[in-house]
Amino acid sequence: MKNKRTVLVTGGCGFIGANFVRLVHAEKPGWRVITLDKLTYAGNLKNLEGIAEGESYRFVRGDICDGELVASLFRTEGIDTVVHFAAESHVDRSITGPGAFIRTNIDGTFTLLEAARQSWLGGKKKVAEPCFLHVSTDEVYGSLGATGKFTETTAYDPRSPYSASKASSDHLASAYFHTYGLPVRITNCSNNYGPYQFPEKLIPLIFNNALNHRALPVYGDGRNIRDWLFVRDHCEAIVRVLDKGKDGQCYNIGGNNEKENIEVVSLICDLLDAKLGCGTSGQPRRSLITFVPDRLGHDRRYAIDATKISEQLGWQPKATFERGIEETIDWYLANRQWVEDIVNGSYREYYAAMYKQLASGESRPKINRREEQQ
Repeated sequence: MKNKRTVLVTGGCGFIGANFVRLVHAEKPGWRVITLDKLTYAGNLKNLEGIAEGESYRFVRGDICDGELVASLFRTEGIDTVVHFAAESHVDRSITGPGAFIRTNIDGTFTLLEAARQSWLGGKKKVAEPCFLHVSTDEVYGSLGATGKFTETTAYDPRSPYSASKASSDHLASAYFHTYGLPVRITNCSNNYGPYQFPEKLIPLIFNNALNHRALPVYGDGRNIRDWLFVRDHCEAIVRVLDKGKDGQCYNIGGNNEKENIEVVSLICDLLDAKLGCGTSGQPRRSLITFVPDRLGHDRRYAIDATKISEQLGWQPKATFERGIEETIDWYLANRQWVEDIVNGSYREYYAAMYKQLASGESRPKINRREEQQ
């Protein structure tokens, strides 16, 4: 495949999107990137500071549901590749306000697919080697028991409005391949972590609270398990799917790092204690752990089998969780102003609504140390 691409990156100012744009900017100099982002609460232009607009990069503020805008970008920019990150992605928000997830994740994906179909298959000018890469999640598969992993043939069983909306968008993308021959590829990733992640997600939330010696909210018993994927590894996998993947195929992307939530929280506490000391109280940050009522429909365990992308495309995650989380914590410590700018009034209101007992001064008993060591 030729090196030159003109790539529309939706949600390019969000967490994973911004890391992808930065990777492409550094390692794919022949690619032109057009970032389309609505700049909702999770989109931040500061995530792409240092990337100047010019021949290889352009930023467009807009909504993926705006059909006229999307169609005009395909027409004027000559888009031949779409990497579709833009999504409402936080499960808690989908429980309290599912409508936005239906609109963005389903209607927005439909708008993009239609624009690509009209441009690539219905236009007079043929587009050489186009590709629509739809970025999705392992949450579409539902919840696992104590054993087993999700594969590309696992039946869909979404359990939240978020995962249901992503499952719907996956099916739409697949249908456009089978019905119209649109060159679609789908990736389903495990939980990402790394620089630029919005602080409502577990790792940056715990970092920020622990840094400031605030209560560390942990859902339920803290034993929910996720497969953690360093964001740079994920972005490298996406580039590999663009370069070597096949149309109509799905690729699971995992980090081979299954961890209980309480393990993750405890490790962040220990890293901060080691780097900064325990603070004026002298108490280790683990003492701040506070259990809160479990999330509705909280999936117990996710785990990705990434054999297909490994064997067929030669991709493997590079970062162990221990190395990746330390690099992440070091980034947040070096960019404290970025965190402070993000944690504004609207986020504080959201946080208080999600963790009411913390806002009111109530709490559940601290973690049982004997249980933690089992």
